[in-house]
Amino acid sequence: MIIIPIKDGESIERPLKRFKRKFEKTKGLKQLRARRYFTKKSEKRREQVLKASYNQRKSTLEDQS
Repeated sequence: MIIIPIKDGESIERPLKRFKRKFEKTKGLKQLRARRYFTKKSEKRREQVLKASYNQRKSTLEDQS
């Protein structure tokens, strides 16, 4: 749970901005979207393998340049 203290005389926009920043850093929205539907372990594993191969290809292309 994200807690944002509001200081005396502070408008609501500053704490709201801090909340949004903290929420993005904790990857809360990404986690909510991932948990929206059930995904099998095999699908998660396949996605990880595809992502790893993409990153590997990307890094080798950067090394060649």
